[in-house]
Amino acid sequence: MTSGVLFVINFWKGRRKDKDSPTPPAQEESKRYLEDTCIKERVTDADFFRLVCLPHSLDRNEWLATHAISFFNHVNLVYGVVSEYCTSEGCSAMTGPGNVQFLWYDDKGKKYKYSAPQYVDIVTTNIQREISDETVFPTKFGQTFPSTFESTVKKIHKYLFQVLAHIYHVHYSDFVTLQMHGHLNSLFTHFMVFNIKFDLLEEKDYEVVQDLLKGLIQLLPDPNQNEGKENTAPSTDKDSNCVSMEVSPTHI
Repeated sequence: MTSGVLFVINFWKGRRKDKDSPTPPAQEESKRYLEDTCIKERVTDADFFRLVCLPHSLDRNEWLATHAISFFNHVNLVYGVVSEYCTSEGCSAMTGPGNVQFLWYDDKGKKYKYSAPQYVDIVTTNIQREISDETVFPTKFGQTFPSTFESTVKKIHKYLFQVLAHIYHVHYSDFVTLQMHGHLNSLFTHFMVFNIKFDLLEEKDYEVVQDLLKGLIQLLPDPNQNEGKENTAPSTDKDSNCVSMEVSPTHI
């Protein structure tokens, strides 16, 4: 079982990991998105745990590809809501909660610091190039996905996560003012549940939003209530349904 799935199950079991907390930021950070009136806002009551399940007889890579493109389009839309407020002057660095700074790494591993709008532009351009490449995201019958496809999706989702993290950190109040924070919360919840289900992000990648993620997941139906409902045919594929998930004692 992946560490991501265990994180969700441990949360619902009311358990906490016995480990040191991350080093806190140097100064107190205002997190409006954690306020009770804000975090409860959403535009759908969908059961995301069931929604992300891989349908029977559908290829895993097809499912990942469909969602990668969809999430890319939706993240572009929500960033577009605040793009006029995200300027090189106001957002001189690509930061997330805890004032963590996201750096861009080129193909040779060299890192670069960009302003947030520059960073988002680079991310958008690179992802658009990837999803438009037929050798990476095949669309024609008979074409196959490359062996590195899942790694590509993980990279894409890591960048999309960073854009969403920046929005929550810097521009969440703008979404509240525009009464769009329910849309942002719903997108982020769906995105993160999908990532956790398919182990597309490492837990260290989203550690900066653990408090937000816990708050949003708390509002969802208990994933264990799905056990015995639909999709109950036995399967050896861990991605074929969302039932019969267990907790490992080593992660309590």
